[in-house]
Amino acid sequence: MRPSASSASGPSASAPVDRDPQRSRSPAEQFATTDSLSAYWRFYWAVADAQLARWLPEQPGRILDLSSPDFRGAQRAVAAGHDVVTLLPSPDLALRPPLTLVNGHAPAPRRLTPGRLGPVVGDSAFLTGFATGVFDGVVADNRVLSRHLATEASLTEIARVLRPGGRTLLCVDSVVLGMALLAEQDCWPELSFAPSADVLLVPWPDGSITRCFTAEQLSEVLTDVGLELEWIRPRTVLSASTVEMMLPGDPHVLAHLVEMELKAAESDDYVGVHLLASARKP
Repeated sequence: MRPSASSASGPSASAPVDRDPQRSRSPAEQFATTDSLSAYWRFYWAVADAQLARWLPEQPGRILDLSSPDFRGAQRAVAAGHDVVTLLPSPDLALRPPLTLVNGHAPAPRRLTPGRLGPVVGDSAFLTGFATGVFDGVVADNRVLSRHLATEASLTEIARVLRPGGRTLLCVDSVVLGMALLAEQDCWPELSFAPSADVLLVPWPDGSITRCFTAEQLSEVLTDVGLELEWIRPRTVLSASTVEMMLPGDPHVLAHLVEMELKAAESDDYVGVHLLASARKP
């Protein structure tokens, strides 16, 4: 295995946030600073909500959510009739409130009877507290598997707790984002090796490390743990500047942008900063 592209570099400080929407923001400002690009993140999570609504099984089942309290998908799954176990890293953390739907950009819940939500404190990287084959679906969104640098071990656990025929939905950082962050931090030697690295680990401005994937690498990892890949798509294709320019002018634009994004993401062009994948356990 080749060394990661981040092995010789350290994290840099995050740049101050410029609130001028006309200025082009850097990747770190866009994707590593929580209070920047509020219009874009409203759009991003609306897209994520619609993608999850499309992915959820037709029949009520048991879903395990590993995506952290910041992810609002657990409530979406409960509203669709599923029983959801969501892992919290600490008893002090609470789930985010459900995302308010705007202009019906995501399908309404299919059932009048909601499922149950069960928060459980645990480590999303080690699922030893759960028996084998007990979940119909596992959602690992919000980049959680990119923050688990030993992604293979986490996916092995996901495959173990899925029942035969169960599915997983996951979102990871792409090499597109990783290379942009390396360039911004002037890690030019590391950047030159990034496209050919077997494992690409990239420092973020906040000091954390993320693992970035190509579509081919993500497909290989899923196959190696015994899962069958259904599809890989970019989470979003539309640029942040485009979304910020269009959203403030018309409150009805969000639904149209989300629908446009869902159609664009079905292409085979993996240009997004995050990759979304669905896989099935045989």
